[in-house]
Amino acid sequence: MSTNYVDRVVSMLGPSGNSHADPTAWQTLENELGVELPGEYKTLIDLYGPLQVNEHLFLSHPATDMWNLGKWMRSTVDAFRGSGLRGPEGEIRFGGPDGLVPLASTDRGEYIFGVHGRNSEGWTLMACDGNEPDFFEYRMGYAEWLYRYLIGESMFGPETEVFYPGPVVMETMPVSETDEMRVFHGPDRGM
Repeated sequence: MSTNYVDRVVSMLGPSGNSHADPTAWQTLENELGVELPGEYKTLIDLYGPLQVNEHLFLSHPATDMWNLGKWMRSTVDAFRGSGLRGPEGEIRFGGPDGLVPLASTDRGEYIFGVHGRNSEGWTLMACDGNEPDFFEYRMGYAEWLYRYLIGESMFGPETEVFYPGPVVMETMPVSETDEMRVFHGPDRGM
C-alpha cells in the first residue's frame, strides 16, 4: 500500500483558502519548459502558492503576477546555466525537457529541482544547499519530499534539516501591488 503524500502534506498545512488554480497558466509554462510538470507538484502549488513555509521555503505559482513561478524558473535556470557546475556525467544541464527544472527554493540559498526521465524513471528530485556545488538526488515524488522537509529531515543535502515544532507557519505572498501578506498556521501536528 503506497502512502498518499499529497494528503499528508494537506493535513499538515490545513485548508489553504489561497487557490490560484489556472490550467492555462500551467499549460503555458509547460509548453515553454518542453515538459509536463509532476501532477502532485501542480496540485500543491495550486492549493497553496504563492506561499512562504516555516519562514524559509518559497512556493511560487504560474498564474500570479508577483511571485510568478515561470519568471522565477527562467531567472533561476539562467543563473545556474552560467555557473558551469559539473557532475559525475559532465556539465549539469538546466532547463529544457531533459535538464534540471527549479521547483522551489529557500531564503537560505537552497534549491529543489526536478529532472524528467533520469535513470528511465518519471521525475527525480535533485537538491543543492546553495553553499556547495554538490547536488543530492532524492528518488521520491515532490509531495513526499515536501512532507519530509516539513517533519525536519535533511532535504537539501546532508545537515540541511530545519524543524519547527508545532503547527506549520505559512505566509501568503502578495500577488499584486495592493495585496498584503497574511500569516496563518496549519493544524496542530503533535510535534
